[in-house]
Amino acid sequence: MEVPAGEWDALLARLGLDDVYLRRAYVEGACLLEAGEPTFLHEDGTVFACIRREFDERIDVTTPYGYGGPVGEPADAFYEAYEDWCREQGVVSTFVRFHPLYENQRYARIHVEPLSQTIAWRLGDDVFERMHSHHRRVVRKAERAGLETTAREDVELWEFVELYERTMARLDADAFYVFPSEYWNSLASLPTLLVEVRREGELLASVLCFASKPWLHYHLGASSEEGRSLGASNLALYATARWGSEQDFELFHLGGGVGNRADSLFEFKRRFDPEGAREFAIGKAIHDAGAYEELAGAVSLNGYFPAYRDTS
Repeated sequence: MEVPAGEWDALLARLGLDDVYLRRAYVEGACLLEAGEPTFLHEDGTVFACIRREFDERIDVTTPYGYGGPVGEPADAFYEAYEDWCREQGVVSTFVRFHPLYENQRYARIHVEPLSQTIAWRLGDDVFERMHSHHRRVVRKAERAGLETTAREDVELWEFVELYERTMARLDADAFYVFPSEYWNSLASLPTLLVEVRREGELLASVLCFASKPWLHYHLGASSEEGRSLGASNLALYATARWGSEQDFELFHLGGGVGNRADSLFEFKRRFDPEGAREFAIGKAIHDAGAYEELAGAVSLNGYFPAYRDTS
């Protein structure tokens, strides 16, 4: 089942599954945030880009930060082969964050838990009209204030990184979201889009996206205090959707709320396309019940998974 690293992306292209979250460079970069070995599995047209991790001399599998899971139908042959692979490798458990745009939770052969929704903004000539009236007003306000936007592909990120880190500090974000420089460097080989909002040269807001057709993915965003008051973030996302429409992308995937909750961030995103909700789900599997019980004290799919990695 394992695909050599050098053949990873070519296989995705042949299968028509060339999404950024499945690519080798993305998974290798994600391993800088969640230590493990990038692994790519394939069986009968279904692929699984994942991270193989060690814990107390045992092995488990997880999806990289973002979205993923086994992609490709029909998936029965893959899941049968995957169980065999897990036995051979001594894998105790698997945790999956499914991909809302592929909707691959529908044909999963493991335990599936719907969590919340993400927002996929439908692109085309009517992106402005799709927005909630509140967001349209904020965008017009930002344009009247003289804010200007630029969209650039595959650019240096350091000015964005500085604003992003200031934003995370202002929000008192979890330490996980303060990424090491190696992670930013890893994005250089991926198709990225950087949309900036400035006034008189000052960077007020910026959005970093992944751009692999047919989908744009919002990855990270940043804004200054002044930018927030002027609606710069709304304008940045609108400018991104407009660019995507001009380049014939089908969807602009904004993601969901913090920790996949239906919070104020989710509501902010929902207002860009109130009818663009997609289901987000996770998957859990225990492959070696005895080892899992030894590590966690009990065998259960409830709550944090795998339980033996819960540090709370």
